Amino acid sequence: MRGRMGTLSQVSGPPVYVCVCNGVTEHDIRHAAAGGCASMAELTMRTGCGACCGTCVDAACAMLDELRPAPAGDVVPFPLSSRAA
Repeated sequence: MRGRMGTLSQVSGPPVYVCVCNGVTEHDIRHAAAGGCASMAELTMRTGCGACCGTCVDAACAMLDELRPAPAGDVVPFPLSSRAA
């Protein structure tokens, strides 16, 4: 999935909608992740992604997992729930 997601960000053209219900694009999710968004619950609060029908949740979680920075070598990562409660 990493290869496909990386390719999408490099393609110019119309936006790639992840959440059709709330008009959230792949760019919106990348922008939120760059701003520190690290969980699906937080993404929902920031963008509305996943707040309606939920069809987009798997794709949005996969994008957040891909975009989450790797933990530093000596830091124990805090466990995150990737799905909204």
